[in-house]
Amino acid sequence: MSKTVKDPELHKKRMQAIKSHVDKRIAKAQEDKGTFVLLTGNGKGKSSSALGMVARALGHGMKVGVVQFLKGEWNTGEIDFFKEQKNVQWEIMPAGFTWETQNRESDIASSEQAWEKASAMLADPSIDLVVLDELTYLLHYEYLLEDRVLKALMDRPEAQHLVVTGRGASDALIELADTVSEIKEVKHAFKRGIKAQKGLEF
Repeated sequence: MSKTVKDPELHKKRMQAIKSHVDKRIAKAQEDKGTFVLLTGNGKGKSSSALGMVARALGHGMKVGVVQFLKGEWNTGEIDFFKEQKNVQWEIMPAGFTWETQNRESDIASSEQAWEKASAMLADPSIDLVVLDELTYLLHYEYLLEDRVLKALMDRPEAQHLVVTGRGASDALIELADTVSEIKEVKHAFKRGIKAQKGLEF
């Protein structure tokens, strides 16, 4: 941890040096292109962060496509809200969580149906932002062929932004992404006996 500089002149010099460094980096970062953001890790907040970017994109009048894998029929506040917004195409994988279906063949079939929607979005240059929520699980369980998924991610329109969420992201996804954030769990209310709360978890 850095020490606090209490001397006003030293503090000013330090802040000037930091500003100069940041300004130089900003000046170099002038490439305008679709960006791939990967949100992984065991902590809460991956999907919430992705949906924050959906709201941000819509605020700019951008067109957004969202596919939620493994969500099933569980109704959430964000589904009710975003489905009412123009410029949003929202798709949900037809089957529920894998531990509810307990049928690998059914899960693979549902994964394929959802992936068809996702791949169509990834090929559509009119969609500015695509969010593939919980996609990592389908790759981990091998419900979808990873090479096929990676090709679609790489072949998407150059200006299209992409956000992928889910635990246990593969090395290939991490390597391909432009920005990767790992959300770490420090503690969770559920482990203290507090059930999922409306407005926070759903």
